[in-house]
Amino acid sequence: MVLLQVQSLSKRFGETPAVDDLNIDIDSGESLVLLGPSGCGKSTLLRMIAGFETPDRGCIRLSGQDITHIPAHQRQTNMMFQSYALFPHLDVAGNVGFGLKQAGLARAHIAKEVGALLDLVSLQGFQRRRISELSGGQRQRVALARALARKPKLLLLDEPLGALDKSLRMETQAELLRLRQTLGLTMLIVTHDQDEAMVLGDRIAVMRAGRFEQVGTPREIYEEPANRFVAGFCGETNLIEGVVGWNEIVSSLGTFYAPRGLAKGTKVTLALRPEAIRVGTTGRVSGTLQAQAYLGDITYLTVACNGGETLKVMQTNAGSASTEFKPGSQVWLDFDGRALRVLTD
Repeated sequence: MVLLQVQSLSKRFGETPAVDDLNIDIDSGESLVLLGPSGCGKSTLLRMIAGFETPDRGCIRLSGQDITHIPAHQRQTNMMFQSYALFPHLDVAGNVGFGLKQAGLARAHIAKEVGALLDLVSLQGFQRRRISELSGGQRQRVALARALARKPKLLLLDEPLGALDKSLRMETQAELLRLRQTLGLTMLIVTHDQDEAMVLGDRIAVMRAGRFEQVGTPREIYEEPANRFVAGFCGETNLIEGVVGWNEIVSSLGTFYAPRGLAKGTKVTLALRPEAIRVGTTGRVSGTLQAQAYLGDITYLTVACNGGETLKVMQTNAGSASTEFKPGSQVWLDFDGRALRVLTD
């Protein structure tokens, strides 16, 4: 069942189109992630859905109701800001219960709801703590509890984990997934972190210059990128130029079968993920190992190929099964041709 409909939505700041004729639906219970570089329009789109920006054109519907011009506080949405926007003069209970108090609910009811929300985010007994006494991760949980207090139909999260360190970010991702399953949340999340998008999204909408470059599942975005931008932005990849011959694509890595429908002479880009490449003493392409970085479970390598390309390689460290080379070593790279993605845009 469709919960949110965005139809032909546009917003300009001066002469610059921040959001350019966007259309997308979000199903009830779904988690959609807006992914893209800074300035691509993802936060502007989120703020229009929240009611903090007014579209120049288009329509936003929530449960079938047109909310395009309804004030933010009257929408059945709630937003968790990147900065958390907690009130320093209020304690934890005051922050979490702020929206409930504004709604005129009874004090006893508010106290009960706040206690339940703090239990939900594992902050039992923190009601009287000051915001200044909390760690970054605890503040993030308070902000999340406050966003959930009004039981929104749609939870909006703007870079929710950006201020956390790596280990705490992974822990909080797991917490968000747990809360989503427990409460049946529908979420729209903004991030520029590709790994975070892969973890939190049922679908990912990759944005550039106010438009969607591709919308799909994490697997579709990663394994079947629509164009060069998506391939390069979503995870590490090697991009190799090629040209279509009669039935083949000719490139510095060799000759590969050309998909149907590509005319002779068409310039294409071959996308090859680093983990699809194997390093050894035999293979398709020879080169010189320039650098390597050991990261525990994996090793990153940079290889200057004799054909002129420099390729990034990622290999798992599986004990004796891994072959070790030193910078300056002559190596061979091998890969399955089916791992190549042919991009025309």
